[in-house]
Amino acid sequence: MKLFLDWSAYQDAGMGDAYADIPRTGGDFAKAVAVCIGSRACEQAGKGVMCPSFRISGSPGLSTGGRVKLLKAALNGEFGSAPFEHDELAEAMDLCVSCKGCKRECENEVDMALIKAEFLAQRFSTAGIPLRNRLFAAVPKLLARFPRLSRLMIRWRNRHRMLAQCGDRLLGISAEVKLPEPVGQPFNAASVRDKLKHDTGMPEVVLFVDTFNRHFNPTVAEAAVSVLTAAGYRVHLLDEDEHAGAAKRPLCCGRTYFANGMIDEARQEAHRLLQALTPHLEADRWIIGLEPSCMLSLRDEYLCMGLGEQARQLAAKVLLLEEFIAREQTAKRWTLAFNALGKQKLLIHGHCHQKAVGATKAMRKVLKLIPELDSRQIESSCCGMAGQFGLESEHAGFSREMAEQGLYPALRAEPDAAVVANGFSCRQQILNGGHAKPLHIAEILYAALGR
Repeated sequence: MKLFLDWSAYQDAGMGDAYADIPRTGGDFAKAVAVCIGSRACEQAGKGVMCPSFRISGSPGLSTGGRVKLLKAALNGEFGSAPFEHDELAEAMDLCVSCKGCKRECENEVDMALIKAEFLAQRFSTAGIPLRNRLFAAVPKLLARFPRLSRLMIRWRNRHRMLAQCGDRLLGISAEVKLPEPVGQPFNAASVRDKLKHDTGMPEVVLFVDTFNRHFNPTVAEAAVSVLTAAGYRVHLLDEDEHAGAAKRPLCCGRTYFANGMIDEARQEAHRLLQALTPHLEADRWIIGLEPSCMLSLRDEYLCMGLGEQARQLAAKVLLLEEFIAREQTAKRWTLAFNALGKQKLLIHGHCHQKAVGATKAMRKVLKLIPELDSRQIESSCCGMAGQFGLESEHAGFSREMAEQGLYPALRAEPDAAVVANGFSCRQQILNGGHAKPLHIAEILYAALGR
């Protein structure tokens, strides 16, 4: 079986030590699947993230352990010559939202999100890639090449029921869910050049502006630049791919391709990004980002894509904005003071991938730098949007049920509280639930700058 991901890297990272009942085929991929020891920790309610689909269904087959059993059967040859198209396995994997909760909360760190990417790649290699997956995967390219057209099409679709219903029937994009709308003017590095400090004696960092903040929330990137420069850092902005000639377009981590099982395309995007980051890595600069799913891909998925030693170097230098500030504060290098925002209540919703690496602690720590701010974290599993999952016709209902497990009730209980959610998908899910617009932590810190 041809493998699309480098599963030896998965084991090298220390996640493949307990191989009970290893399937007969599949090599390193099979060993990664077999890490599960059947403790059924994934079949639980209460605090934690895993496993969202089990939490709303109560079906053991939709837990991490249930998926592992089906995958073992497939790799053992029990599902015939096309094991990845087996109906029961396909349904179980289809309802995995790739939250990575299992990677943190499972005793043996089963990474079902990574396994799902391999599963999709295997399945699509024989069955072909559906149009909807191709479309969602290509969003970064479409936004870069056709920004005005993309914006108009989404606006029309959101405002005209008939167009939404056509998209539902033809593409399987739910007419009941609003799509996020790109802004008229995406983030442009030139617009913040005057804020950047050029004194060579200043500490230097790199800010990577991802596709989603670039095209949907440019004020987040602008706020991050303002906060970092106000704190005295010299900020380098990752701009367009300078090696692409006339075909220049913004750099992208490849996450949308990866999540849709298009590993080769994801690898191409990763190579572009690594090439652009090479001089910064050589200069030992921190790479700071804003979108959890994108930045944590650089620390995690990149290690399993056959990108070589450079990927390991990058993983060691990547931090989310709040992680960087928390690190600098601990090291006594962060001297910027923030102003009070009044007696404001703030609810913190952590992105699943943030929770998987423990990065929500950094959010709480950094928000404590703002005087008088009364903040607390929402105890919830996945918000349910999970990238494109909550936009898909057959999954929109599941998505809302997941939000009702913790997120929506918490928001309804304190309707006057402000909300911070760093994940782009999370913010869209909150808006689609009829709640007030959530903010990124960069926007809150910017509002508290002493000016």
